[in-house]
Amino acid sequence: MPFEPGSVEALREASREKAASLNQHVLGYGATAEAEWAAAGIAAPNLPAMRKYRLERIRAELKRRDYAGALLYDPVNIRYATDSTNMQLWVAHNPTRHCFVATEGPVVLFDYFSCEHLSDHSGVVDEVRPAVSWMYLYSGELTDAKVRRWGAGIAELMAEFGGNRRIAVDHINPEGVEELARRGISVGNGEAVMEKARLIKSPDEILAMRRSIVACEAAMGEMEAALKPGISENELWAELHRGNIARGGEWIETRLLSSGPRTNPWFQECSSRVIENGDLVAFDTDLIGPYGFCADLSRTWLCGDRQPSNEQRDLFRIAADQIAHNIDLMRPGISFRDLVERSAVPPGDCFPTRYGVLYHGVGLADEYPTLPHASDWTADTPDGELEPGMVLCVESYIGRLGGREGVKIEEQILVTGTGNEKLSSYPLDARLR
Repeated sequence: MPFEPGSVEALREASREKAASLNQHVLGYGATAEAEWAAAGIAAPNLPAMRKYRLERIRAELKRRDYAGALLYDPVNIRYATDSTNMQLWVAHNPTRHCFVATEGPVVLFDYFSCEHLSDHSGVVDEVRPAVSWMYLYSGELTDAKVRRWGAGIAELMAEFGGNRRIAVDHINPEGVEELARRGISVGNGEAVMEKARLIKSPDEILAMRRSIVACEAAMGEMEAALKPGISENELWAELHRGNIARGGEWIETRLLSSGPRTNPWFQECSSRVIENGDLVAFDTDLIGPYGFCADLSRTWLCGDRQPSNEQRDLFRIAADQIAHNIDLMRPGISFRDLVERSAVPPGDCFPTRYGVLYHGVGLADEYPTLPHASDWTADTPDGELEPGMVLCVESYIGRLGGREGVKIEEQILVTGTGNEKLSSYPLDARLR
């Protein structure tokens, strides 16, 4: 149609409405994912209720710590507060998107240029403003001038909705802290606020997490089907990425897949190595799937048609037994310290290569708490206790010091009112049992 200057605002609004109606979160996750969730009998989460619950958790924590609001830059925290996304990995290292959550007031999202439509579905974002980014990429040697303009916008919100002059910020460069201090605003630890808020999952969050795990495990099945001698580690790892994206998942945080001699020690990133018949293949999904929830599972498979060696079976048995024992310990009310003191640990010849933690929290990503082995507990390791609604991953890596191969297993566990429930269900390789 011909462009008419007087129609700019109407066209802009129509364009925003169109884009909002076609947002990925509005369109949903597609027939493949929906069919798998239906087959698994997992109901859809009530997203408006989930978003309301999350804001209440944030605001309760802000009030408890006497903050007037939170300023969030971490895309995972913004997702928690607004259930909106925008170039998640890019904004994780390019601070061009942030969010202000008033303790008693609105949620204001400062988004990337011309991205107002990306949060219209959420129902919890009260206003979208253009973000003022003062990273060097945009401001160069004029950072001081740009940070003053940014600070004016934050100070305006604090003056209107603050109550006091204390704000919790998760990630910020020194210039921002100095600018807010110049305006009489003190900065506190927003990461602590958000980790505490994210700690206890609502029933709707658990439904969303179950769906993410189902999607992850379906992609793992496709990955296992592709595991044949002659495939490279990178090619195999790409199958998990493909399966995740096909089901509406978002990204994978690491490249932790290795085979044969690269499985010991742990923490080799996947490579061009060609996987051979009889190799162990170990991986850690670290997958951010549908609804933004993390499915953090580890498995070790035997490649090809050879019978496993006694050494491979022994390593696998030790890891599987450790996981089973440590899951059985998980119940509400047990302290972190008591849990790790009672946990099974690798035997002496495998202990030097142990995984760094026994348990860690998980939600939209890896979360608080992180529980080390008892021998690694120090005076600055925080204690606490398991509570219903917490979700933790239980970790095991077993590889002999100086050995050829190792085994990685990890399960995702919900703490319930009476004990625990294993959310992950992908079977262990029966040939190694």
